[in-house]
Amino acid sequence: MPQPEQFAAPLAGTAARCVAVSFGLAGMWAASAWTAGHLHADPSLHTAALFVHLATLVVGFGAVLAIDYLGLLWLLGRRTLRQVVDFTAPLHVPVWAGLAGLTFSGILLEPHLDSPLTWLKLVLVLAIALNGVHATALHQRLEEYGDTRPPHRLLGRGAASALISQVGWWGSVAIGFWNAQH
Repeated sequence: MPQPEQFAAPLAGTAARCVAVSFGLAGMWAASAWTAGHLHADPSLHTAALFVHLATLVVGFGAVLAIDYLGLLWLLGRRTLRQVVDFTAPLHVPVWAGLAGLTFSGILLEPHLDSPLTWLKLVLVLAIALNGVHATALHQRLEEYGDTRPPHRLLGRGAASALISQVGWWGSVAIGFWNAQH
């Protein structure tokens, strides 16, 4: 079984990196919200942005659902943790690509920034991104355990991360649907 000191050295910079990336993402989130309030797309650009928005939703959220489904299979004893970690590693790219595409296309969709519901959606998107930073670092930690069972604390963090992710993605989708209808 891995000992805690085996993980201390490689992870020494992880917290600092996570904080730096989180601040960068928060800055980009604020810049995108500000830009969305000052940019007006013509109808053809709006239509193209809507297509990109929907396509990147499929890519990003689809990858999230696949990751969480594999986690569920592990909980049910149908996959090993090693299998889940190995199979989900390449899915981080479509998750981040989908989130980036949603953010940049969303700028052109002229969100109603005077609506509290729209701000809730934007906060959920920020939560998804910050949770993604945590999930990426957590994934790296889980990789280091190989076939041994990680501590319950680490597994609890994984469950919390999955819950935050699902609430954020589903909440954003529901608010986006609601805003499109009203």
